Amino acid sequence: MKHEIFGGYPWYHREDVLFYDGFPWSTAVPERAALMRMKLTAAEAEEFVRTAYDETISHTDYLDGESVTDRRMREMYLLNLEYFMATLLDRKDRMSMANGLEVRVPFCDYRIVEYAYNIPWDMKAYRGREKGLVRYAMEGILPEDVLWRKKSPYPKTHNPDYLRLLETKLRRVLSSPDCRITEIVDRDRLCEMLDSGGRSFGKNWYGQLMTVPQIYAYLLQTEKWLRAYDVTVTD
Repeated sequence: MKHEIFGGYPWYHREDVLFYDGFPWSTAVPERAALMRMKLTAAEAEEFVRTAYDETISHTDYLDGESVTDRRMREMYLLNLEYFMATLLDRKDRMSMANGLEVRVPFCDYRIVEYAYNIPWDMKAYRGREKGLVRYAMEGILPEDVLWRKKSPYPKTHNPDYLRLLETKLRRVLSSPDCRITEIVDRDRLCEMLDSGGRSFGKNWYGQLMTVPQIYAYLLQTEKWLRAYDVTVTD
């Protein structure tokens, strides 16, 4: 939660992404559209995403006299709260309950969210640090190695064994005569991606955080979902 409302994600701190006219984590729309089996042009895919983006930021409330950056930050907070955070909270609920854990997310308290939403950006990024306000407020309370550690995105791993495991599983799925994912995604393009080590995709799958392993994991999850719910795909 701190990442969404206190500006911890990389897209808050890189101007080329901050002022990108769209979802900061969805800059690879044409590349994703190219993987689809159905005839979906990049323009059609981008129009679909654009509609959701425009609808979301149209609800942004601004304060008089705010700088261009602060106005954009308000839009970014809203985008993250409406989309990104909703996904993360759903994951948290599902994973914790599946393992009998009762998890608390104190930064999701509505009073904290409402108050933090209006804190100016130069205070949130105090002394140029991501989540600077929270970090410096916790000096002397949290251990130093926790207080100043670099953000480590989840889910993410650079272990080559993880990549090889996913590659093997995805190839096995694609070779199956009753593969379901190919009802949505083009088999030849997926095989090309696998053969190129993911380089043929060209961009991160999800913003600045998730690369090739996450593409494969996402496709495997989609295959499992199609099977679990016996989804019928029609053209």
